[in-house]
Amino acid sequence: MSQEFKFVEDLIKSHLGESEVFVEDMTGTKDHLEITVVSDVFKGKLLIEQHQLIMDALKEELKLRIHAVKLHTYTKEKFATLRG
Repeated sequence: MSQEFKFVEDLIKSHLGESEVFVEDMTGTKDHLEITVVSDVFKGKLLIEQHQLIMDALKEELKLRIHAVKLHTYTKEKFATLRG
């Protein structure tokens, strides 16, 4: 992940606690981000609830620097099965 998106990682981690965060610039404009978050905070939560947690963490930045996000959320177990 680029250091320029470290603020996104820091915001999410401060909101969720222990988690892995991966951020990619989807368009080259640095304001359309694809964000993958791996955290056991998501256990037992519906997908919409998982995404709301992330959006809550990014709320202020969505008003300022971030125009759009594409989210992927996984528990640690689910992410490990995807990685093989």
